[in-house]
Amino acid sequence: MASVSKLSTPNPAASLADAIRSRSSSPKCFLAFHDRRRTSSVASLRIRQSPNLNTPLLVRCSHTDGNGSVAKRTTLHDLYEKEGQSPWYDNLCRPVTDLLPLIASGVRGVTSNPAIFQKAISSSNAYNDQFRELVQAGKDIESAYWELVVKDIQDACKLFEPIYDQTDGGDGYVSVEVSPKLADDTKGTIQAAKWLHKVVNRPNVYIKIPATAPCIPSIKEVIANGISVNVTLIFSLARYEAVIDAYLDGLEASGLNDLSRVTSVASFFVSRVDTLIDKMLEKIGTPEALNLRGKAAVAQAALAYQLYQRKFSGPRWEALVKKGAKKQRLLWASTSVKNPAYPDTLYVAPLIGPDTVSTMPDQALQAFIDHGTVSRTIDSNASEAEGVYNALQKLGIDWGFVGDQLEAEGVDSFKKSFDSLLDSLQEKANSLKLVS
Repeated sequence: MASVSKLSTPNPAASLADAIRSRSSSPKCFLAFHDRRRTSSVASLRIRQSPNLNTPLLVRCSHTDGNGSVAKRTTLHDLYEKEGQSPWYDNLCRPVTDLLPLIASGVRGVTSNPAIFQKAISSSNAYNDQFRELVQAGKDIESAYWELVVKDIQDACKLFEPIYDQTDGGDGYVSVEVSPKLADDTKGTIQAAKWLHKVVNRPNVYIKIPATAPCIPSIKEVIANGISVNVTLIFSLARYEAVIDAYLDGLEASGLNDLSRVTSVASFFVSRVDTLIDKMLEKIGTPEALNLRGKAAVAQAALAYQLYQRKFSGPRWEALVKKGAKKQRLLWASTSVKNPAYPDTLYVAPLIGPDTVSTMPDQALQAFIDHGTVSRTIDSNASEAEGVYNALQKLGIDWGFVGDQLEAEGVDSFKKSFDSLLDSLQEKANSLKLVS
């Protein structure tokens, strides 16, 4: 993630802070990704850049004109304002002020997961002072971990609060996940979600709960308790429908007269679907099978959007709308391209549509800002999506198996990241001679 380390007047910190407080503030700074293939008249700026960004970032400052309109924009602004899709950032680390140029560039929320925190905490010294204080105060390693995480989430929520306020709770959320060890524990997940919601204590926090079968009842219960939820690790249409029903059941069971502050997103994963199905297609090996590589994920996502439209309409939904209920937006997750042969915006550009979210890690974000095209695509060819989905079934691809396999892999990956982080924190504590 990039952050401004030095910039002549106007002061970038002030400019970017102003940018998230008011659209009419001046000056505003906007993030741009410089393409090496082009020349630029922008003066070079010193930018701190994380190793996983291959393209240098530039922060360009621009003043508003006399009418208060912004001179510099990015495709992320157009994505939200023209097509109703909210671009979020799939990453978080200290200092969270690194998010400021991204917010100014159009990012409207943040997602995190155990793997992201494992990378952030284990590879940075920014957490050392707080960690040392926690262990010296007698905190065990896992408790210390959660305090590190909660601080990052609280600080990020503060940065996105202006967006949350401006949209009346429609956007500006920061997501934090319950322990991945609870993926098969219904009651444990409910308790963890309640605890996280209480300790973070921010209106714009999303508590992340996996869409495993044991956690579907957890989602209903947590929603019924008035806690906003990001349901994660959704890989199949059948599980997605169960997630929607859990949300609707939770709203109906809440007993609240005003449902407007209980919101949710359903994180539907995309790139991992192609990773698995492509291997299956290559094993089949026929021309028809090989021709379907790289098409499964987007096709299933398009059908998920159709399901979203059906479920959030009709008498049942209209009754909830009268109480202020908001739709559980579809969120496209796992949007980075795993196969370098595919276009680097493959899991962003074809999935643009109203009332959706696209959460992008560095690779996908910089690619879309640099050369992404903004237009409504999610339902532009529904018949083709259905054709791909059915063709894969005819070839023997079992969508239920695919969903179960990817869910198991996702949960296992997060558990390993969580355990690895706790181990690295233990080693850090030992190296600091804080614990025996």
